[in-house]
Amino acid sequence: MSLKPKKVEFDEIWRRLRCVLEKVITLQKVERAEWNTSFSDVYMLCVAQPEPLADRLYSEAKHFLESHVQEMLTSKVLAEHDATNANNTNSRPDLLERYYTTWMVYSQGSKFVNQLFIYLNQQHIKKQKITDSESFYGSLSNDAAEQMEIGELALDIWRLYMLENLALELVRHILEGIAADRASNGALDSHRVEVIHGVIHSFVEVQEYKKTGSLKLYQELFEGPMLEASGAYYTNEANKLLQRCSVSQYMQEVIKILEYESRRAQKFLHESSLPKLRKQCEEKFINDRLGFIYSECRDMVSDERRQDLRNMYIVLKPIPDNLKSELIQTFLEHIKNEGLETVYALKGENIHIAFVENMLKVHHKYQELIADVFENDSLFLSALDKACASVINRRPSERQPCRSAEYVAKYCDTLLKKSKTCEAEIDQKLTNNITIFKYIEDKDVYQKFYSRLLAKRLIHEQSQSMDAEEGMINRLKQACGYEFTNKLHRMFTDISVSTDLNNKFNNHLKDHDIDLGINLSIKVLQAGAWPLGSTQVIPFAVPQEFEKSIKMFEDYYHNLFSGRKLTWLHHMCHGELKLSHLKKAYIVTMQTYQMAIILLFETCDTLSCREIQNTLQLNDETFQKHMQPMIESKLLNTSSENLSGDTRIELNLDYTNKRTKFKISSALQKETPQEVEHTINSVDEDRKLFLQAAIVRIMKARKVLKHNALIQEVLSLSKVSFTPNIAMIKKCVESLIDKQYIERTANSGDEYSYMA
Repeated sequence: MSLKPKKVEFDEIWRRLRCVLEKVITLQKVERAEWNTSFSDVYMLCVAQPEPLADRLYSEAKHFLESHVQEMLTSKVLAEHDATNANNTNSRPDLLERYYTTWMVYSQGSKFVNQLFIYLNQQHIKKQKITDSESFYGSLSNDAAEQMEIGELALDIWRLYMLENLALELVRHILEGIAADRASNGALDSHRVEVIHGVIHSFVEVQEYKKTGSLKLYQELFEGPMLEASGAYYTNEANKLLQRCSVSQYMQEVIKILEYESRRAQKFLHESSLPKLRKQCEEKFINDRLGFIYSECRDMVSDERRQDLRNMYIVLKPIPDNLKSELIQTFLEHIKNEGLETVYALKGENIHIAFVENMLKVHHKYQELIADVFENDSLFLSALDKACASVINRRPSERQPCRSAEYVAKYCDTLLKKSKTCEAEIDQKLTNNITIFKYIEDKDVYQKFYSRLLAKRLIHEQSQSMDAEEGMINRLKQACGYEFTNKLHRMFTDISVSTDLNNKFNNHLKDHDIDLGINLSIKVLQAGAWPLGSTQVIPFAVPQEFEKSIKMFEDYYHNLFSGRKLTWLHHMCHGELKLSHLKKAYIVTMQTYQMAIILLFETCDTLSCREIQNTLQLNDETFQKHMQPMIESKLLNTSSENLSGDTRIELNLDYTNKRTKFKISSALQKETPQEVEHTINSVDEDRKLFLQAAIVRIMKARKVLKHNALIQEVLSLSKVSFTPNIAMIKKCVESLIDKQYIERTANSGDEYSYMA
């Protein structure tokens, strides 16, 4: 057959095409030759001479489809319905099935019809389709706008003649079917489920060709009534549950209903309706019943009824965060109360150990509970953080400072000192300790205490392991940054440099064949890096046994480093002294002042307190602190309990000890209340300097700034180390005004300007 355009007889070709269309739309068998000829017929009509007959073909196809759908409505869908109604037989379910069967045939047939008219679609209809801009500006006629592809036309005719006549009846039958499925707990016949599902989805498929608004018909015809009917059902079911269930039982039932409704929605509805139906279910069963659900919340939390709390979380999880606030706040208060009970009224020397380990137990307990019950929800983890921070940073009273930073620092000190604990256990405990450290607001207080305790460990060589010490500092650096641990690193550097310096000094002595008579180990420490308190020299006449060694080291050091000044801190020195005047020899570790006192008894057995003080040039306080431990250890005897100037001190020649090597503890190594207070006071001074420096940096960058803006920027800069009170910031501002770093602007009382 020639495809060359020519004059054709439309009526003759249309009769052949109509015959094929009737078979195709009803899914009857069509011979291949007849099918292929039909494609040629469509082509010939579209390119006919002298004028194409495409518009007429489109019109006839449209008329055919309209007649076919109307005929199916009356003969296949409604005929049996009317007949059975005449016999008073309830056939509503049959209507759904007849509609479904008819739709399945028609929808499949319309696809084949669309293929048959593919040339008309592509070469005639698509070329005339208006663009979005043309539709918006109305540049084409209404006739052009009405034309659509044949497959789309078939679906639109179905909507117009079938759905608009049956929609209300179909939706009513569908809702009854869904209600029946609910009543049977999801046991509805599988074929019935397939029919209802197919009918519902026909509302979507009939407009799937649309680029926008393809779900509009589905939403208007079915989704709205379905959600309304479901809402009424949920309200009724919720009321029934409230009458017969406790809160615990109610939550269990709601979880089951939510699960069943989710499965039912997947079984019947279009996916776009799933979240809407879920929201409707949550609204009626949860949001509208929050008062009832929360009525036992406090008891569930206080008793830690995990299953009930898990169910409550599952029930409340989908609702907005602000509606879950009561559960979260109750949980927060419960953790806070338990934390306060755990650490309240702790006493004794090991209060720091009890404080940290008790808080770690509380934290671990509720962290595990949140993982098990609340699926590690960030809101509950945040509540845990707030509760722990509240307990850890709680002040006993307004006048008393919070001591948590001190306790945590001392806990680290206990772990890092020499003990029988294995390194793996120490490392784990130090890692856990960081958990508590992160909650501390006054991290600068912790830094102060930690650096002082670290200094004592390094100077007196009490560290369990230098690797453990460095590991702890690295953890602090990760938590707070390099600036926080800068001085701690410098302390380690000094110890390393001092070790190297001692080796060089010993080699120098060997090279010059010099014998000092004593073994000497000296630590040279930078004054700015070490928290050694006041470096004011305490009056002390160095025993002649030490003079040569000290003089030799000073000369050696000044030759290496000219211009540097050495200040001897004898109160921080210690050494080992061998006692040979007793029945057996003892090696005793003691402070330098104590060694000097014992050495005075080389030539005599008895001395008065006044003689000892005058010889060593010790003040009363230093003498008392160092003499008392020696008397308590019974190395020396005293004529009276009070150490006055005339009190006689004599060497105990009958001293015995089971251990041949021991240490005399000194009161100086124990933390005194005065030292704690001094540390806290030094923190306050450092804070003032930090705030003043921060204000100057901010004002230098901003030049002019409002008071409130300045306060906010200072708070932002200082929050890493501490949270200053507003009064302290104001005092620092006033101090800087007095020092003429900044000034108040002339025309504003709450604005400052930087003075260059």
